Amino acid sequence: MEWIERFNEAINYIEEHLSEPIDYEHLGRIACCSSYHFQRMFTYMAGVSLSQYIRRRKMSLAAVDLQSERMKIIDVAGKYGYNFPTAFNRAFQSVHKIAPSAVKNGGVSVKSFPPISFRITVKGVEEMNYRIETKEAFRIAGVCVPLNKDIEKNFSVIPSKWQEASSDGTLQRLVQMMDQPPMGVLGVSLCNDTQSWRYYIAVATSQEKSGFKEYVVPAATWAVFPGEGTNQSIQELERRIVTEWLPTSGYEYANAPDVEVYLNPDPDNAKYEVWIPVVKRQG
Repeated sequence: MEWIERFNEAINYIEEHLSEPIDYEHLGRIACCSSYHFQRMFTYMAGVSLSQYIRRRKMSLAAVDLQSERMKIIDVAGKYGYNFPTAFNRAFQSVHKIAPSAVKNGGVSVKSFPPISFRITVKGVEEMNYRIETKEAFRIAGVCVPLNKDIEKNFSVIPSKWQEASSDGTLQRLVQMMDQPPMGVLGVSLCNDTQSWRYYIAVATSQEKSGFKEYVVPAATWAVFPGEGTNQSIQELERRIVTEWLPTSGYEYANAPDVEVYLNPDPDNAKYEVWIPVVKRQG
């Protein structure tokens, strides 16, 4: 399938450039999506973040190089893009749990992480409810936080922003402003390859309110998936969308933000919708 073939081409690109900085945006272009969507899909399919996978592959090859008498530690570090020995030592120990010098001395065990490849696997028959909705552009207002283009570094940023918005009264003020569909508190990930990445906690509104950031979500076609449960359940739904629905749906990611719509405020029994921007796959 073409969708899977693109991802395997991206893996081949990584393998061919492990001694260079890996261009995430180029990986996205190979897979015909943004670097953000590529990282999200990779994480859900591989069970590990893209940056962690690349680190594991580099350190696997670094361990082999360190076993060679011809290469010094500083040379191996430089080969894989680490200009400072301390940074290389930290990365190496995070993978192998031992220092590079221990490998150089010999007689120790190291780990090997081979290249991955993707394929379609037929899974269980658990149903997934969704609808396809075409929606005109809509205005949102709320608070936002900048995101790093390595999504692994954002895992603590977004939950902290939600906690802050809940504790300081921001969520209550936003709910009072909500007067346009989708009717819920929104988590909007604006992560394309032409702008700085940012995440909004917002509502769709026609009201003007000082102190809040505004953004117009562009017109798009959305695949909308309902769900309920905890924060972990929405992550599981997003994983299933990427690994089970998207590869065989006839759709692919469009160049628009991802939107999470929280329909009630109960964090332990939330009702929500995941909005994925999509376009019909060509060919």
